[in-house]
Amino acid sequence: MQIKLIAVGKTDDSSLQELINTYVKRLSHYCNFSLEIIPDLKKTKNMDESLQKSKEGALILKHVNPSDLLILLDEKGKSFTSEEFSEEIQKKLNTGMKQLLFVIGGPYGFSPEVYQRANQKIALSKMTFSHQIIRLFFTEQLYRAFTILKNEPYHHR
Repeated sequence: MQIKLIAVGKTDDSSLQELINTYVKRLSHYCNFSLEIIPDLKKTKNMDESLQKSKEGALILKHVNPSDLLILLDEKGKSFTSEEFSEEIQKKLNTGMKQLLFVIGGPYGFSPEVYQRANQKIALSKMTFSHQIIRLFFTEQLYRAFTILKNEPYHHR
């Protein structure tokens, strides 16, 4: 199964990007993982929130195939402990599905069309974080999930 994280907008901080790359590299030992960046929209100064979400949503949906399992990283989603998240990943792996997509939206979240297409929503926290820092949190938690599944010592129970 291909696991992909799609995110809107580039990471400006090179040290943050370096940390993300560390976990992306570590994940390659466990799964076929990739991080895909959708470029920031241009000329958003005069764009209202709804229009920006709609345009970003259209760009996100261009990357989604009908057979993909689409999971939004959304503050209104279901929360998991690290162990529960690893079990959720195992369930997804057991389906035999070709591609599992996780998506981090832009600064205003997701359009109604993206919510409608989504199969699931997961919250990494009840707190709000920048869409850039969530990339690090998610890649680390996905790596942690695989180490839990492999019974490796990275995660201390």
